[in-house]
Amino acid sequence: MKPIIKATGLGRWYGEVIGLNDLNVEILPGITGLVGPNGAGKSTFMKLLVGEMRPSSGSLEVLGHTPFANQELYRQLGFCPQQDALYDHMTGLQFVTHCMRLANLNHTDAKAMATRALQRVHLENAMNRPVSGYSKGMRQRTKLAQAFAHTPKLIIADEPLTGLDPVARHQVLDLYRELGDSGTSLIISSHVLHEVQSLTPRIVLIHRGRLLAQGPVEDVRQLLSRHPRKVHLRAREPRALARALLELPHVHSATLEEATGDLHIETRDIRAFHSDLPALASRTRSGIESLESSDASLDAVFDYLVG
Repeated sequence: MKPIIKATGLGRWYGEVIGLNDLNVEILPGITGLVGPNGAGKSTFMKLLVGEMRPSSGSLEVLGHTPFANQELYRQLGFCPQQDALYDHMTGLQFVTHCMRLANLNHTDAKAMATRALQRVHLENAMNRPVSGYSKGMRQRTKLAQAFAHTPKLIIADEPLTGLDPVARHQVLDLYRELGDSGTSLIISSHVLHEVQSLTPRIVLIHRGRLLAQGPVEDVRQLLSRHPRKVHLRAREPRALARALLELPHVHSATLEEATGDLHIETRDIRAFHSDLPALASRTRSGIESLESSDASLDAVFDYLVG
């Protein structure tokens, strides 16, 4: 499968501030989550992808094109930026129609596309009101509507769930899934990692302008095999259980919180730990009340890689 994005030695800096530094990455068609903390370089990467800026070094291809100042590519892209960039004197329908007109569509077709897109983001009852009166969530959905109204091959969305209430988040996530199922590729950045993981198993992690890891979440998680995995237990008899756990060769440490009875375990082999635990709990009659493996989440993978 041919990649839709290929960056080789990609760099971008602002004076002495480095936005991206020697980034090498290939992204395949489908939905890909771009994750990293604030300031990691996600927004810089996305601005380069849509041709908003020229790279300071290296090369970048998007859908087989060099992005900067490329009108042919722009017709195949949709971009939902992080910043609020609406024209407050326009209605939602006028704004999205205007964006479609920039793609050289006639007014009738542009308005029809804008109307359908605003309906898909559940703004049909507000599309004829000035965007100056929109809530933050409504403004975010308007930006999203203009990004996909012209049926692009690739949509790039920078923190698109910011400002949405729980119902709107659910609706927008469902829309992303629909777009992905229809064959549209999406690059979605977020620092809310569980939301990215609910959309796609494929992630690209960047930090300080560099690629940390890429691939399916499960493959990236295997990087933790070199680092003890954390398990939190609560038991009625935690001391006996802790003593027994420390006898296991794969258990690195067992720390007891006296006030709560919580045990914090570190193990070098999480599978062996879960296999051995039932017999130990029965033998020590420790009465396990809860168990949680925090390192099973994408957040833990990210924290470990950055740390």
